Amino acid sequence: MTSSRPYLVRAFNEWILDNNCTPYIVVDAGVQGVQVPTEHVANGQIVLNISPGAVKGLVVGNGALEFSARFGGVPMQVFIPLQAVMAIYARENGEGMVFGSEPGAPDPDGLSTDSDRASGPRPSGKPSLKVVK
Repeated sequence: MTSSRPYLVRAFNEWILDNNCTPYIVVDAGVQGVQVPTEHVANGQIVLNISPGAVKGLVVGNGALEFSARFGGVPMQVFIPLQAVMAIYARENGEGMVFGSEPGAPDPDGLSTDSDRASGPRPSGKPSLKVVK
């Protein structure tokens, strides 16, 4: 079977927007093919606002998520293989979904670059999401 992740990302994005909330995604920046602004990566991850007001041309395909956005006023085309999307949630209340590894998916450690491994151990487990008031 094909991966359920693209379908779930699309569904949660629509659900979050329908409830007048802001969809954020957590991305593993160490996965091969991820193109994000590296200056905003912390602990191997980046959190991105994918709301219509923050991005242009959002496409959630079956293999990747892509859009264009401005980071510090500089336009950039963002490309994220869907196996790198670790979570999608609403900024306002933290409601959403954290993704685990799927059967048949490549081992995330096998996708990281040598420079990522050389910088020290990567965080293990799922990202931690919490509501900050």
